[in-house]
Amino acid sequence: MNFHDADFLIELGILGAFVLAVAILIHQGWGTVAKSLDARAQSIRHQLDEAKRLREEAETMLAEYQRKQRDAIADAQDIIVHAQAEAERVAKQAEIDLEAAIKRREEQARDKITQAEVKALAEVRGVAVDVAIEAVRVLLAETLDTKRGAGLIDQAIEDLPKRLH
Repeated sequence: MNFHDADFLIELGILGAFVLAVAILIHQGWGTVAKSLDARAQSIRHQLDEAKRLREEAETMLAEYQRKQRDAIADAQDIIVHAQAEAERVAKQAEIDLEAAIKRREEQARDKITQAEVKALAEVRGVAVDVAIEAVRVLLAETLDTKRGAGLIDQAIEDLPKRLH
């Protein structure tokens, strides 16, 4: 390898020109590449900020929905407790009302029985009076003569004012 050889010097010149061309391209293109990388970095930063904002918003919404769920569960439990208490109250009131209705029915039945007894007794008395009157009429008709019967009637008419007062 001879440094004085013409081919070597041509190749060295070509290599130098190539390095110089690459250096010029890099120097001129580096600004564009840097701007492109800066723009890409800015875009990624913006996307990360947006993702962070969306995550915070999602966490806030999740916390809110969890709070709402806890509140709904507490409300449901309150409703259940209230409904159970109301059901117990209604059951007790229904039992009281049923007992009162049964007592009322018993009293009505006793009243009807008493009325039926009074009516039956009155009917029996009425029949007994009718039988006694008929028996007395038959007995008087068989044992009294006309003169004696007239005397008893007169006597009863005289006693009538005393018995009415």
